[in-house]
Amino acid sequence: MRPDERERESLKDETRTAIEEVRMVLPGIQALFGFQLIAVFNDRFQQMQLTARAVHLAALGCVALAIALVMAPAAFHRIAERGWVSRRLIDLTSNYLTAGMMALLGGLALDVGVVAKLILDNALAGVVAGTLMAALCLANWLLLPIGYRARYRPK
Repeated sequence: MRPDERERESLKDETRTAIEEVRMVLPGIQALFGFQLIAVFNDRFQQMQLTARAVHLAALGCVALAIALVMAPAAFHRIAERGWVSRRLIDLTSNYLTAGMMALLGGLALDVGVVAKLILDNALAGVVAGTLMAALCLANWLLLPIGYRARYRPK
């Protein structure tokens, strides 16, 4: 298949693809959440400055939000459209997954910043590392796909 060749998915196949995308993302987010929770019970965590612990709490909140958003389409389907597939379900799944990835971006960026600050003992290094993480995720998870869609999506 040439890179510019396309084939329209059926509603059923598109729904299956959307659900598979959620299934790929969710375990990673949940694993990160588990590691974030474990960190709180580590002796080193208690020695961190209050600011760093607060940033970690914000990161934990972002990842918890990501889990809630990524799991929402399954609840919607089970309650509102059980036994049916619809354009509404696909759009909802896509929107929730995108929002969940943006919440995950926040959690990753904040925690990368905390870790960089602790390792390098430099607050500016933490800000730079967190910002670079956010930029990397934003570019790959949102900006590149939007640019590709604008350039190659059939009208």
